[in-house]
Amino acid sequence: MAAIITRFNIDAPRWDQNTFIGRVKHFFNITDPRTLLVSERELDSAKVLVESCRVGTVPPGTTQEHLFYAKKLYDSAFHPDSGEKMNLIGRMSFQVPGGMAITGFMLQFYRTVPAVVFWQWVNQSFNAIVNYTNRNAASPITVKQIGVAYFTATSTALATAVGLNLYTKKAPSLVARWVPFVAVAAANCVNIPLMRQQELINGITVTDENDNPLGKSKKAAVKGITQVVISRITMAAPGMILLPIIMERLEKYPFMKNIHFLHAPLQTVLVGGFLIFMVPVACALFPQRREERQNHSSLGSSIHCCQLQLYVA
Repeated sequence: MAAIITRFNIDAPRWDQNTFIGRVKHFFNITDPRTLLVSERELDSAKVLVESCRVGTVPPGTTQEHLFYAKKLYDSAFHPDSGEKMNLIGRMSFQVPGGMAITGFMLQFYRTVPAVVFWQWVNQSFNAIVNYTNRNAASPITVKQIGVAYFTATSTALATAVGLNLYTKKAPSLVARWVPFVAVAAANCVNIPLMRQQELINGITVTDENDNPLGKSKKAAVKGITQVVISRITMAAPGMILLPIIMERLEKYPFMKNIHFLHAPLQTVLVGGFLIFMVPVACALFPQRREERQNHSSLGSSIHCCQLQLYVA
């Protein structure tokens, strides 16, 4: 067993990443919110074990399950490029608790302009933290560029939300409930390309089948960032489109009218139910490593999940 563990490739995918189901299992594993409860000491120990396995030295008595769990903790808490520990709010494992709270309140407090402004600002601030935490280490972005992306995305979300909120005053209430989703989708279409602008300008590295760099491709960057936008909108869509329909019907019942103060907590919990599934599913929509045949060479552009999406809004 020791010899087998020594030869164990800890960076090899546990599930087939060429299939959608395999990618879903992978992202269910690394976006597990329970990893947020793991102590800093245990996370550091997991990193040590992963790095030891990479050089072929593991402590006596280490099993394959120990290595799988260490890799799960490592992937959930450490940046895939730099290996640095990420702040808790920016981790993909925080997307369910963080996203459910913010989205739940956005969906509940959609009627007044001050509430719309506040929760859209909170949402875009949350997005900015996640985007910065999961930035591509190979394409650094300046503080000024981050500020411009944050300001532009926030302005877009606020203009869309406030404008539609005023426009839909006389529209059916269900239409007004969908305004937060439209604002979130619009902000994503602006925020993500701005946050990843260095990749659009300079391209992202493409490699051969042995991971040897061949150069940079702007086309690959455009394709990858487009997939990020699609993934993020898909992640938010079920909860922000279906939940308003559910709440619209529930609120017609007398018992719901008597517990109005519980509507926001109820929506928050229901959003969490959607996100538990949609965070890994949205991340798994597209392969994180794509191969294209060109001039009889295998070209691949590696894009990490946390850079593809990664979170609700």
